Amino acid sequence: MLIELRAKNCFSFSDEIIFSAKADMRSKKFASNVHSENHFNILKAIGIYGPNNAGKTCLVKCIRSAKNILLNQKPRIMRNIFQESAICQLGITFLEEGRQFSYDFWYDEKNKEYPYEKFSEIMKDQYGNEKENVWLLKDVINSDYQYDSEDLLKMMPFISQSNLLFYLLDANKFGQLAEMKRIVTKFASKIDIVNMNNIPLKRTIDLMKNQSDLQKKVVEFIKNADLYMDDFECVDVDQLHIKIDPNEEKPEEKALDIPERILDQMRLVSVYKGVPVPSVLFDSTGTKKIAALASYIIEGIEQGRILVIDELDSSIHFKLTRAIVAMFNNELNTNAQMIFTVHDINLMDCKRMFRKEQIWFVHKDENGVYVYSLAEFTAQQGVRDTTDIMEKYRKGVLGALPDPELIRSLLSIKGNRKEALDHGE
Repeated sequence: MLIELRAKNCFSFSDEIIFSAKADMRSKKFASNVHSENHFNILKAIGIYGPNNAGKTCLVKCIRSAKNILLNQKPRIMRNIFQESAICQLGITFLEEGRQFSYDFWYDEKNKEYPYEKFSEIMKDQYGNEKENVWLLKDVINSDYQYDSEDLLKMMPFISQSNLLFYLLDANKFGQLAEMKRIVTKFASKIDIVNMNNIPLKRTIDLMKNQSDLQKKVVEFIKNADLYMDDFECVDVDQLHIKIDPNEEKPEEKALDIPERILDQMRLVSVYKGVPVPSVLFDSTGTKKIAALASYIIEGIEQGRILVIDELDSSIHFKLTRAIVAMFNNELNTNAQMIFTVHDINLMDCKRMFRKEQIWFVHKDENGVYVYSLAEFTAQQGVRDTTDIMEKYRKGVLGALPDPELIRSLLSIKGNRKEALDHGE
């Protein structure tokens, strides 16, 4: 599970931002929303709010870039256009196999190199005390290196920086490096990133082709999402009651990622009053998105994956988005996690759905982009667990609305601004 994301000089984030999934266990409210293991407490679901073009998608892009780098794929990262430095700094803290690890890595966008890596294991006792055990430090900029093998230490200053260290060497020759690679790739492989405005159908297609318990659960999820649907199936094209010309019959809107496998997509049919029809042609945009998303949700919960969704509420009824969030918050979900961007304030409900630290905001003004959680607003500031958060947000008290003046006081108090505001501070 993802515990923390750190980013600096990445996309819209100039100064360092810290996005955290740590649960504050001083509050016992909605304990089922928290995954607890070996004294680590991690939120199962986090919603991210903010106006258009504020930086919500950039937060998702940072997670995507971290995943790509950890899996030896194209970084797909970009430095902040207002910064002279070409070095993008990323860091993640995560839980894997009941242990907490931290990995920071810097990518030089100009030279396509990684001049800095630091990997640590974080131990935590029952009293909350943490101890860091550094496995690897490779700081080319300051010529600082740490590793438990003298042989590797001598080699590090001369090894190429074109990739992460465990991809440049035969990691199997260095025990701890091999273990580090195994842990990192196992974690990163669990991350699924979905854009609700362009969801690949391939996952649902492949899952629907074979009868299994997972397939049955996906079907039930889709049926329950559409009150008028009798069934959802994968059939041979010749079983359809209509003639299909794949060269002509294509969806009008680009609600989904439509590859060349149009005949494969035609096999996914919705059954209404006993009549099977191709979902991709006849269903609403919302139903098609649910069909594509269903496999990610069910498989994610069943297999303990990390699902990152951009624009969760796009074309989806608010009751359904609440139900999806509730599935992840539920006590029956033991180790799956969902992180999503959203505009629908009906989800911003601390009375029935969320702990305060599960609601995050991205706010942008002329000085930068800021990422902060609802938990940073105290009871003294009028934000309690029983507060009508939706009304507070509508009034602009929490910021992250299309008006940069509304959040000035909080950012000034937190010291997040580059300059003091000229209002008597």
